[in-house]
Amino acid sequence: MAGSRTNSLYHHRSDRASSLPRGSARWHRTAARARPRPPARTPADHALRDLTVLPRALFDTLDEGEILRLAMDHMAAAGPFRAETGYLKVGGDLIPSPRNGQTHASAMGRRVRELAGRDGPVTVPGRPWGRALGIRGLEGLHGYIVVTCRSQPSEAERSLLATIVRHTAAALSVASAHRRRREDALELHRLRDERTALQGQLISVVAELGYQRAVHALMAEVAASSGGEEAITRALHRLTGLPALVEDRFGRLRSWTGPGRPDPYPEPDPVRRDEMLHAVARQAGPVRIKDRLITLVRPHGEILGVLAVVDARDEADEHTVLALEHAAASLAPGLTHLRDLAEVELRLHRELVDDLLAGTDEASAYARSGAVGHDLHRSHYIVVVQWPNRTADDSFAQTVGRAASAVGMRSLLTRRSDHVVLVADDRPHARALYEALARETGTRSGTIGVSAPCDSLDDIPHGYQEAQRAMEVRRHSRERYGTTFFDELGLYRILGPGNDYRELETFVQEWLGQLIDYDSRHHTAMVETLSRYFDCGGNYDETAESLAIHRSTLRYRLQRIRDISGNDLANVEDRLNLQVATRVWKIVLGGPG
Repeated sequence: MAGSRTNSLYHHRSDRASSLPRGSARWHRTAARARPRPPARTPADHALRDLTVLPRALFDTLDEGEILRLAMDHMAAAGPFRAETGYLKVGGDLIPSPRNGQTHASAMGRRVRELAGRDGPVTVPGRPWGRALGIRGLEGLHGYIVVTCRSQPSEAERSLLATIVRHTAAALSVASAHRRRREDALELHRLRDERTALQGQLISVVAELGYQRAVHALMAEVAASSGGEEAITRALHRLTGLPALVEDRFGRLRSWTGPGRPDPYPEPDPVRRDEMLHAVARQAGPVRIKDRLITLVRPHGEILGVLAVVDARDEADEHTVLALEHAAASLAPGLTHLRDLAEVELRLHRELVDDLLAGTDEASAYARSGAVGHDLHRSHYIVVVQWPNRTADDSFAQTVGRAASAVGMRSLLTRRSDHVVLVADDRPHARALYEALARETGTRSGTIGVSAPCDSLDDIPHGYQEAQRAMEVRRHSRERYGTTFFDELGLYRILGPGNDYRELETFVQEWLGQLIDYDSRHHTAMVETLSRYFDCGGNYDETAESLAIHRSTLRYRLQRIRDISGNDLANVEDRLNLQVATRVWKIVLGGPG
């Protein structure tokens, strides 16, 4: 009856359309209403369509994470399912999918790992049915998908679920195989590159060995000829094609082979020379300085000379470096021999100085000093040098002698167990010798003590004690490194070097502690002001001028000093103790800081 009703309705509408003018708008509307409409698509139809397009989507991608994501997204197409979590097997471990939520993630992860590749039930609150489904291919387990359902699924729904898992496993197998092929291809490419690099290295090593044999042979020939520095520069010029030269420690030319020799040769600047040697000594191997490639000749760490090639066009390569290093090694014995001769002269000086420090007769001392070219008739200063990181052996004594010569000191030299002694014919510069030795040794951790002038030979033994005392004062002060002159010690000249410095510090703390703490907290200079006040004999104008402050400012500071310390500058006892404390603070304890 329903069908006949529909047919009659369809014929009635058709008759109405046929009675209208064909092609009119009303005719089109009537004909459209007369056509039967397709039935509406149900959710089941959408799910079925999703299941039919899923395999193509899975096999269209080679990204394993994307395959797992697509499979999890399509679980609902098989029934009232929900994909809770997914895992991919990577390097023997199950790695969670980034799509996983945080809820129950850790518990699910533990449960999936407990299954050890098998399917099994999973409990999820609010979901009566849950199962971990292993995704397996020919190679074994690819991963897991944990699926839950609002109710017990039917056999048909389970079958659809299994179908999705099989398609996912097949797609993962294809993606895995493709990844392995890609990794194998990359590994093969890497191995080929590695083989090519090794072949190149082998060729380079063979060539390098040939060049090294040539260098060894030529340097052995030089050593056998005993040609000295000129033979070395000739051989180096033959090997490199570059002008080669040897300079002494102070920058004076000893040998040159090749074109372009300067005439006259430049006079070296001692300060710049020391800076250059210090810079080269800090580097390993030859160093480029302007147009020269320089290496030091320094057996046992002592710089005996400089060997270099002139490379204005920057053509030097590793072969040039190798030749330069071998030439420096061949040059070292000759310069060492020259150094040994200098040591003989140094020994003669040392014997004379030893006698002077112990006390000797004037006639013998004057005669021996004239033989070594030194005038003892002038006033002299005794200089004591100690460098904790250097043993006071002949090598260090020569280093001190060279440094003294470099700063213009005319002196005789000897050494003791832990220091070197100079008898200098003029007052040393306050910092020149210390700075030169710091450059020579590469460290500033040294101490120098200088005596008062010795006007006769009889004064020299006492001057030696003064220099030692000055060095001891410096060594026990807060600023342990540098030069101290005995005639600048002031009050400490009568304190003696054997005092307990802790007692001195206690004394200073007792009288100046509050002022020192105040200066530290407020960044003021109360102790320095008090020290200047005493140095200027209590004269307000001189003190204010030396501190570059106004007289009223000085009065204010002195009043603050009375208030802070609780001491009265008008009291003779307080004034004396404060003056001694400021002098000890300044000389022995290092002053500010």
